[in-house]
Amino acid sequence: MQLSFLGPLFERPGPWASVYFDVGQNDESGAKRRELSVREVCRTLEEQGADAATTKAVGEALSGTAVAEYPAGRALFATDGDVVLSHRLARAPQGQIASWGRLPRLMPLLETCGQDPVCLVAYIDRTGADFELRGAAGPQDAGGVEGRQWPVHRTSTADWSERHFQLKVENTWEQNAAEIAEALAAAYEESGAELLVLVGDQRERPAVHGKLPEALREVTVETEHGGRAAGSDSSVLEEAIQRARRACVDRRVEAALDRFRAGRVSTDDRQPDAVEGVPAVVEAAREHRIDTLLLRPGGSDLGRETWVGGEPDQVAVKRGDAQTLGEGEPFSVSAEDALLRSAAVTGADVLLVPLPDDEPSLSDDDTDREATNSTSSTNSTNSTNGPAGTPDTDIPTGGIGALLRWTY
Repeated sequence: MQLSFLGPLFERPGPWASVYFDVGQNDESGAKRRELSVREVCRTLEEQGADAATTKAVGEALSGTAVAEYPAGRALFATDGDVVLSHRLARAPQGQIASWGRLPRLMPLLETCGQDPVCLVAYIDRTGADFELRGAAGPQDAGGVEGRQWPVHRTSTADWSERHFQLKVENTWEQNAAEIAEALAAAYEESGAELLVLVGDQRERPAVHGKLPEALREVTVETEHGGRAAGSDSSVLEEAIQRARRACVDRRVEAALDRFRAGRVSTDDRQPDAVEGVPAVVEAAREHRIDTLLLRPGGSDLGRETWVGGEPDQVAVKRGDAQTLGEGEPFSVSAEDALLRSAAVTGADVLLVPLPDDEPSLSDDDTDREATNSTSSTNSTNSTNGPAGTPDTDIPTGGIGALLRWTY
């Protein structure tokens, strides 16, 4: 997960109110519960020392939260009387979270937004396709393409005089498939998506798949559910798309863990290009060397005390070390908050590493029935949030590790 969208949080010194709010149901009783929840959030912030202006800004923002806009919940970050950032959650938080601290509290954001990749969905028929982008903000229109509209339907007769017309129909299908594939390649590049899902006509869909650039075919999934026609959406289609997104995350986490396993061992020829534990990861953060920050929710070192200054590279394990970096008045924060700030500011990726016994997802057989992946040989994981059966030795020590941009 890239955290560049959190940039505004690190342009101001804080302290920060961090709130994760469960909006609840859109009915009369739900409205009453929201009102009580808003009061409780404001009371919690006041008890932790939040100033009156910031508490008021948070309360007013939460009171105006619409269920339709934030169905799963809302994250708010506020300071000095201003709500600086509001974010839609993909999953409801486990209870209301309200905290006041020197840095924003970001770990719940990663856990409630998940790591589902941005996904481009193409709804295809023989005349064109409609594109939809799936991300944390929900489905968004991403354009489409219209091909030739005639001839696209075969005749029912087998008379030899109709063969020429039949060939014209098939040529139209092929030409439209090529145009859809070309438009999809451009839309995929522009959108920044990590996964492409093809939905629709059982003949045109594989034809489009076959005409995609090779690199794009490797991240493309087909599903037989749903189509381009109005009203063809279904819960089965939604589950197929979500399954494809989860499988993409599985592969990404497994690739990162493979690199972590290989990279943390030094040899005579090279230094390790993966590190683990707070001291080593903090040193890498200080030098802007983190390519991917690996965090395991619940890890014993996530709450470990670190010392930071006003800049993201002013981070140290000991207070005295922070002072030697040029920060006269360092302050104490948790390791997870310090490292997530560093990752956001330096453009590092962040991956949550699952525990070995995380909830399993559907089996590979179930996945095969729902979707056909062009790289099915790589789809061998069966965990909702990451590869199942991950040994304890593969998880970064204390729940914190990093893949490095370069070694010495």
